[in-house]
Amino acid sequence: NNDTYKTLHLTCVGILCRELIFRTIELDGKKIKLLLRDTAGQERFRTITTAYYRGAMGIMLVYDITNEKSFDNIKNWIRNIEEHASLDVERMILGNKCDMNDKRQVSKERGEKLAIDYGIKFLETSAKSSTNVEEAFFTLARDIMTKLNRKMNDSNSSGVGGPVKITENRSKKTSFFRCSLL
Repeated sequence: NNDTYKTLHLTCVGILCRELIFRTIELDGKKIKLLLRDTAGQERFRTITTAYYRGAMGIMLVYDITNEKSFDNIKNWIRNIEEHASLDVERMILGNKCDMNDKRQVSKERGEKLAIDYGIKFLETSAKSSTNVEEAFFTLARDIMTKLNRKMNDSNSSGVGGPVKITENRSKKTSFFRCSLL
């Protein structure tokens, strides 16, 4: 079913990755396959996460609005992304657990300000109530597609070809994006 996520727990480089999540969405009449690696921001994944950055087309940085420390760690993850990811990787900051406003430690305004400071899109989400979860995935996927289309148009107009990290099967109209959730 395309409306559900398929989750696998796999061993990566001798260490258990938290989760690999596969999701197919439809965007502008095309089926987009998302491969998401969820490290839950854990320090023990930091060394293998840098390898994920290299191939990632989009990265969602997620913090818990009820946990100040998780918010403070976003700056460290952004530094790692700047050091290890491609310069044009799409990024998004998500403040999760917005359904728990009574336990909030990080205001929405602080999350928005952090995103503005880094030029990154921002949303508050709730995985529990599904608030803005779909919007987050569609926004990131749309931004990636827009960037890729722009690159292909620039490449075609200059007559110079280059590597493109999207595959499209014309008969199925399927594209594939790799994203990381931190």
